[in-house]
Amino acid sequence: MKPWKLTLTRQILLGLVLGCLLGWWLNRMPEAGQAAWNRWLELVRDVFLHLVKLMIGPLVFGSIVQGIAGTGDIRKVGRIGAKTLLYFEVVTTAALAVGLAAVNFIGPGVGVRLAGSSAALGAAAQARPLTLVETLLHVFPTSIMDAMARNDVLQVVAFSVIFAMAVIAAGDSGKPMLAFCGSLTQVMFKFAGIVMRLAPFGVGAAIAVTVGHQGLGALLALGKLVLTLYLALAVFVVLVFGTVIRVARVPLKPFCRAAREPFAIAFATANSEAALPKAFDLMEHFGVPRGIVGFVLPAGYTFNLDGSTLYLAVASVFVAQAAETTTGIHFGLAQQATMMVTLMLTSKGVAAVPRASLVVLIAALQSFSLPLEGAAMILGVDALLDMARTSVNVVGNCLASVVVARWEGEFDEAKARANFGSYD
Repeated sequence: MKPWKLTLTRQILLGLVLGCLLGWWLNRMPEAGQAAWNRWLELVRDVFLHLVKLMIGPLVFGSIVQGIAGTGDIRKVGRIGAKTLLYFEVVTTAALAVGLAAVNFIGPGVGVRLAGSSAALGAAAQARPLTLVETLLHVFPTSIMDAMARNDVLQVVAFSVIFAMAVIAAGDSGKPMLAFCGSLTQVMFKFAGIVMRLAPFGVGAAIAVTVGHQGLGALLALGKLVLTLYLALAVFVVLVFGTVIRVARVPLKPFCRAAREPFAIAFATANSEAALPKAFDLMEHFGVPRGIVGFVLPAGYTFNLDGSTLYLAVASVFVAQAAETTTGIHFGLAQQATMMVTLMLTSKGVAAVPRASLVVLIAALQSFSLPLEGAAMILGVDALLDMARTSVNVVGNCLASVVVARWEGEFDEAKARANFGSYD
């Protein structure tokens, strides 16, 4: 590759930088002028996100059915599912542990007095995460059209897996449907390629709106919390993901090349769905079979939100530390450990409710009688926190698909080397 070639990754990063500069300029403008610019920037951002969401349902359905039904082995589906969920639970538990260690070591909430009203949380304060029973029931849709219309990825996955089993059971009668799903998947990948050409503009507009609204003031006011989360996520990526990469023998540099575009899209848009089509394509090119990619990535949107889980640990203890400064009520390690167990369970339903991580955080604060004013404070910099946790969620799910493929003995190392360079 020529060093001067403007690849999609470089275009996205350029859009990110220009968007930050534009947002900084907008933040200094009079409110009326900023509002006019924001309307057009929000239009560009939302058109990109709408097109991305449009392709998710058909892409997930086609990929899973083709990948699973193409093997003709129903037992393999159960085996992959069990391995996937086991891996998810181990890694998300590690995320809670890293978050808890970081927030207690740095103490971002120590000395902070709670400000702001819980009324700023609006409807999120009235919402709640799904219980375990509700989460399990939510997996199974009453209408696949409704699930696709709402982009409920987990429900689409559940339908697609059962549908793929039915295609296998149908034998020769199911072959035309298998061929259709293969064709649908190829078309949707081409559709994704067209939409991704808009990614630098969508990313730039998204970050410009965020910086334009937040400015530098919000970052400075709660800078210690923001830095704590970013540092904790960096430690988590290096230690936990690094250990997984070493144990599973995942080629590091090729994986970084494969995951960097989904990471950049997720970071700039703070939207996991925006990165999903690109992650699908790149993980398959990295050597993960389509059936495993199609199952693991969408399932991870509910069960493997590493960044969001770590954020919940940091944010909840931050509020507890600030509450101790304000009220003098101590929130000890035993109570924190109990809260972590609660978060481990409630975070599994995090993707199925609006403003997901904030809702789970509010539920945890209410359960342990901590003030909601703390969540209202965090809301001021939530956009900055969301960018970090979302991008780690996406990378974590990409890595999970490679690990499960390696675990199944189906990871194609030669394909990874051919498409993403050497292992050195």
